[in-house]
Amino acid sequence: QAARGPAPACVLGIDLGTTSVKTALLVRGKQGQVVAESCSRETQAHTSSLEAGPQGMEQNVQKIIKALNECLAALPQQQLQRVSHIGISGQMHGIVFWKKDKGCKWTECDTGSTFEPEEVSHLITWQDGRCSPTFLSSLPLPQSHISLATGFGCATVYWYLKKSPDFLKSYDAAGTIHDYVVAMLCDLKKPLMSVQNAASWGYFNCRSKSWNTDILKKSGFPVHLLPEVGDPGSIAGKTICAWHGIPKGTKVGIALGDFQCSVYFCLTERTDAVLNISTSAQLTVSMPLGFQPPETPDPSSAVTYFPYFNGDYLAVAASLNGGNVLATFVDMVAQWTEELGLQVEKSAIYTKIIEAALAHNNSKLSIHPTIFGERHVPGQLASVTNIAVSDLTLGHVTRAVCHGIVENLCSMLPVQHLMEMGVRRILGSGSALARNEVLRQEVARIFPFPVVYGKDVDAAVGAAMVMFHRK
Repeated sequence: QAARGPAPACVLGIDLGTTSVKTALLVRGKQGQVVAESCSRETQAHTSSLEAGPQGMEQNVQKIIKALNECLAALPQQQLQRVSHIGISGQMHGIVFWKKDKGCKWTECDTGSTFEPEEVSHLITWQDGRCSPTFLSSLPLPQSHISLATGFGCATVYWYLKKSPDFLKSYDAAGTIHDYVVAMLCDLKKPLMSVQNAASWGYFNCRSKSWNTDILKKSGFPVHLLPEVGDPGSIAGKTICAWHGIPKGTKVGIALGDFQCSVYFCLTERTDAVLNISTSAQLTVSMPLGFQPPETPDPSSAVTYFPYFNGDYLAVAASLNGGNVLATFVDMVAQWTEELGLQVEKSAIYTKIIEAALAHNNSKLSIHPTIFGERHVPGQLASVTNIAVSDLTLGHVTRAVCHGIVENLCSMLPVQHLMEMGVRRILGSGSALARNEVLRQEVARIFPFPVVYGKDVDAAVGAAMVMFHRK
């Protein structure tokens, strides 16, 4: 090694997802970047909401950081010591609150320094349902091209302001979960947020790259909680400690949207569309260079324009129903089994239902699987039609659920529109697609384009790639 000179620098990518934390180490290879190591840990962070009850969807930040620490501890020390940049992405829309001077506590561990959350709230996630349509309609109209929805950071702040104002008095900083991690790593006095995450909170104007502060102030919104905003791909700061052996002073990128990073990982041609099915599901295509979103949103439209990189936008059909639908179906089967006095592991159920569905090429059963509603039609829930005696096996029902997930996405951004936008190929990504052959078969059945599949660590790799291209 000494004869060949110093080992090449690595870039660390981190993705703080809805159900798991993923990390990836990238090094430069002959053909570009290569994933040298990767690791994934389930967070199991879901927790009950004291204020919002069953409508709330919250996660324990301690458990998320524990999973992150486990992922980093599993990566080779030798390579972590060569990390020059860190790229971080995570679940958008959600919000976590903390006290600036007591956000975390740094301690020494076997491999260097690590931090643990201190005075930090739960993460209120994008799946949170506490803001009813009636509540949302009582809020001021945003000056933004994105319609406000429950689970959006600013809507959640309004909910606390009106229902539990004392809660907000305990904190003086807020951000997404990944903004929090960047703020702790770099000891930022005021959180910094990318345009991607700011747009996902609502009340943010992408054209002027600014919060709707005048509108918010008039209604008593605590604007001091809003982070500073910067461009995706920019540097937020430098690490203040040798975090898990990563050198002190390592550059940390501004936190990015997990969806944009998944797309960045695989999108190379403007004629490609990206289909991502993880906990939720998205179908996206690049907008032409120079595209600007409309001044005001169309609340009934299923397509939203997400800020991407370098001023570009993605047209996105963002469905709330993806792998979470299958997870709920597995939960239901497990519950029924338990009620019958039997015990079967959920992982075994998942394997069995996929096997059963693979034995049935199609199902006449029609399942519209929107059990979580959709942002453009929150009241339209799931339905089952065309029920025939011949299609009641577990295999037929699972096949119909998988078909319904893909068909629902296709109805939001139809094949005809994709063709008009010049799409010639679909790139598949996300954990649910990677693990589920039936979903992949349904994608091939519904879309008349060739489909190429990526790996399961796409957002973490995408976040690292953004930093790699900065070097």
